[in-house]
Amino acid sequence: MTAGIIVIGLNHSTAPVQVREMITFPGNEQGNITRLLLSNEGVGEAIIFSTCNRSEVLFVVDDVSNTLERVIADIARIHGIPPESFRDYLYVKTAKEAVNHVFRVASSLDSMVLGEPQILGQVKEGYRRAAAVNATGPILNRLMHRAFFTAKRVRNETGVGLSAVSVAYVAVELAKKILGDLTDKSVLLVGAGEMAELAARHLAGQVDKPVVVVNRTFENACALAGELQGCAMAMESIEDCLVEADVAITSTGSCETLIKSSHLARVMRRRRFRPIFLIDIALPRDVEPQANDIDGVYLYNIDDLQAVVVENIGERRQESLRAEAVVAEEVGKFMDWTKSLDSTPTIVAIREKLEKIRLTELARSNGKLAGLSPVQREAIEMITKSIINKIAHDPIAFLKKARSKPKRNLYLDVVQRLFSLDGSESDPESREEKSVEK
Repeated sequence: MTAGIIVIGLNHSTAPVQVREMITFPGNEQGNITRLLLSNEGVGEAIIFSTCNRSEVLFVVDDVSNTLERVIADIARIHGIPPESFRDYLYVKTAKEAVNHVFRVASSLDSMVLGEPQILGQVKEGYRRAAAVNATGPILNRLMHRAFFTAKRVRNETGVGLSAVSVAYVAVELAKKILGDLTDKSVLLVGAGEMAELAARHLAGQVDKPVVVVNRTFENACALAGELQGCAMAMESIEDCLVEADVAITSTGSCETLIKSSHLARVMRRRRFRPIFLIDIALPRDVEPQANDIDGVYLYNIDDLQAVVVENIGERRQESLRAEAVVAEEVGKFMDWTKSLDSTPTIVAIREKLEKIRLTELARSNGKLAGLSPVQREAIEMITKSIINKIAHDPIAFLKKARSKPKRNLYLDVVQRLFSLDGSESDPESREEKSVEK
């Protein structure tokens, strides 16, 4: 029996932001959480994907039905909430549907912003963290590298990524819709991570006033401010910075709310209630939702960006049809490989390959054997068959015994690679995969 692949999670399509922010997996904790998931009986491999729009666990199990509830219980326990608070928002995908989902996510076909290029890097980072704690094995290693290969094909063969926009880009577009020309506006960036940096790049050249960057790590704020020819401020001065800002874009990795409604109430009094526009693209959110109730405060979170996204996806939507065809082709190839993880087809493939080698070599030597009698030819036929049977005996016996072993998929994968039954000789991506796994 081959292992089952499962994806369980929630994203921007299935859960509102107030539910998504309850289920997050901070990068520095993913290793420990992955180990906890692997402690479940039957879970052999696991990867966590956690971005501003999704939280997912991808894992390989022997028994899907028995393991699923235990993983949901683990997720609830990790976050200190009852399973009932998020269960209705979860999606569960298995087998081919799970593979298709992973390939679509990596190819940015399941993103809030179709064609968003950042998602592939986030998926690779989740895989890297899982591999660092030895949480991946032959199934997920192969799955992820085929996902990366699929994303590369989609990028090269379709126009999905042309003029692609990120969530950060949409945040800046929203600021322009609200304020009009940003040239004379004061802009504050809270956070110096990837999303904040992307927002800063989109802002560059659109504002005359120096962009103010605030971050917990002052050195990071200085680095980003230097690129923008702006100025950096310590997190302790955020209230003063908000007093001066016309628009603030927040994108930190904080697990706690940074800007509370009580802070903004003081800020607005100091501003004499001059309007301020806050665009919060962090998850969990950086700005307390109740802040939107304060006069003069206009707060937009990541879900509010969806309306802007809809206006920008028409052209890429057409290209996505071509991308979906690429994904379907690659899913089919991967599913063919998973079927080969049953020992019987692998054993048959070994025998067929050795027999093909035997017949090819005899055909090459046909001229040298022309003078042999029928009896001599039959003797050579029997000798060569005996040789390949003896070569095949040990690996085939090993595979038959491995059927009942916990690491049977690993053993099958190794044997397939040793005999080049997985197409690795002709597939440059597979060669790259093996080098990465080393």
